[in-house]
Amino acid sequence: MNHNESHATTSGREIVITRLIQAPRERVFDAWTDLRHLAIWWGPNGFTTTTDSIDVRPGGVWRFVMHGPDGRDYQNQITYLEVVRPERLRYRHGGVEDVDVDFHTTVTFEEVGDQTRVTLQSVFHSAEELARAIREYGADEGGKQHLGRLALYVEADPATAEREIVTTRLIDAPREKVFRAWTEPEHLQRWWGPTGFTNTFHEFDLQPGGHWRFIMHGPNGVDHPNHSLFVEIVPPERIVFDHLSVHLFRVVATFVEEAGQTRVTFRMIHESAEECRKLRPLCVPANEQLFDRLEAELARMN
Repeated sequence: MNHNESHATTSGREIVITRLIQAPRERVFDAWTDLRHLAIWWGPNGFTTTTDSIDVRPGGVWRFVMHGPDGRDYQNQITYLEVVRPERLRYRHGGVEDVDVDFHTTVTFEEVGDQTRVTLQSVFHSAEELARAIREYGADEGGKQHLGRLALYVEADPATAEREIVTTRLIDAPREKVFRAWTEPEHLQRWWGPTGFTNTFHEFDLQPGGHWRFIMHGPNGVDHPNHSLFVEIVPPERIVFDHLSVHLFRVVATFVEEAGQTRVTFRMIHESAEECRKLRPLCVPANEQLFDRLEAELARMN
């Protein structure tokens, strides 16, 4: 794509997504160009990324695999065409045999006070190619989720960002009802955990300092004892607890109203960046399954 190509000539074959992010432009640009950050947030909800090689400069290539929440792997290649720190990136996505899509992307980072407006423009070769990318890969919704994950990552406390796994979902239910599903044991034990798991609760004392003891029964017949300690309960806004079994981490779950729906954000803050990296490939898809089961329980509550 010619960088000077006008919007009029691309409007029928492009996706443009914009998001105002509560973080300074340098930090946002670093998150989009530094592998330490890219490995944490890149991709739509539920995806993780494994990099083969990366060279962020004009003519440089980023070769990587995106692992979908359904277990499918997607080969990817990005070739950088323009790198103007901290204002703009331009690159070609695809263009090799084993990558099924081919389009050009321009990412702009506009300073808005101490915030950053990110605009993601993806231009396809034809309207038909755009339609296929939306139909087969959910490219439009995936782009929104992509910027959503970027925002969650860079807006987090820099001191904990590399130790966090963050999952978010907009749920079509009022906040009070969603909070009930998280805090009433008769509902929580039905949906907590990845697909195929069931729970037996032994203790659930929902107050700061209260204990939550239960056993998760895996679909393979293995039992997983769990013990957590509640730190903070703010109905219907926030739940904080420390998970004390095997892997130590803090969970911060927040519930925000959005036009009658509820934005649930689930943060797992691990003791170290190394532990977080080790658990990310397991936790990211498991947390998406957790949200799937929460939505099923909310529908059952109706």
